[in-house]
Amino acid sequence: MSAPVTVAFNRDRSRAAFRLSHPKGNILTREMVQDLKLITIEGDGPDFSFGASVPEHAPDEIARVLPEMHALIERLLDAPAVTAAIVRGRCLGGGFELALACDFIFAAADAVMGLPEIALGVFPPAASALLPVRIGAARATRAIVTGEAHRAQEWREMGLVEVVSPAEGLDAEVERWYDRHLAARSAAALRYAAAAARSSVSSHVRRVLPELERLYLNELMRTQDAAEGIAAFLEKRAPRWTDR
Repeated sequence: MSAPVTVAFNRDRSRAAFRLSHPKGNILTREMVQDLKLITIEGDGPDFSFGASVPEHAPDEIARVLPEMHALIERLLDAPAVTAAIVRGRCLGGGFELALACDFIFAAADAVMGLPEIALGVFPPAASALLPVRIGAARATRAIVTGEAHRAQEWREMGLVEVVSPAEGLDAEVERWYDRHLAARSAAALRYAAAAARSSVSSHVRRVLPELERLYLNELMRTQDAAEGIAAFLEKRAPRWTDR
């Protein structure tokens, strides 16, 4: 079994790339961060991440998984360097929430990002905190309540994605962006600038996420439809909603 997170440094240790084979894991130790300017996160495979598996949305599992996921979101918001998600393929649900916690998103042109939780009879708590401050309340509400996914260029037009590139040229495009914007900067200055720039987002998330987590675990997960949506997906059938 592969480790949750694989870390690769570039030659001068100013960049760290994380390949995620699972959406949870440790981020950085103090000894690793002194020279870091950019932390990139990408999927270990053709897709970025689907987030938690559908069985993990079951009531007995989600009470464990959700706090772990939210702790990871907060650690990303505390990252000691500029952060970027490099998105290929599908980036859905909790995987999209991880990307939203990064400072920048670089995406392949054919990448698809979205929040399909509503089809399971649930909602995405972290995205409910993060997305409105990224793209505005109206667009965020539409994404969350419809569950519609969009390609990278559509998200770029909403101001969410920094760079869209053909998939085969995405790594080179990230490298060019890094060389143009960060390479000549002080790692210490970038660390504090990134912390300052994301401070309002971080404060907002820490203020509202506990209530959203409570709403999800203590109220939503007691509804019949939350259980029905997950059961219907696992049984490969249409859900039979009771609106309860």
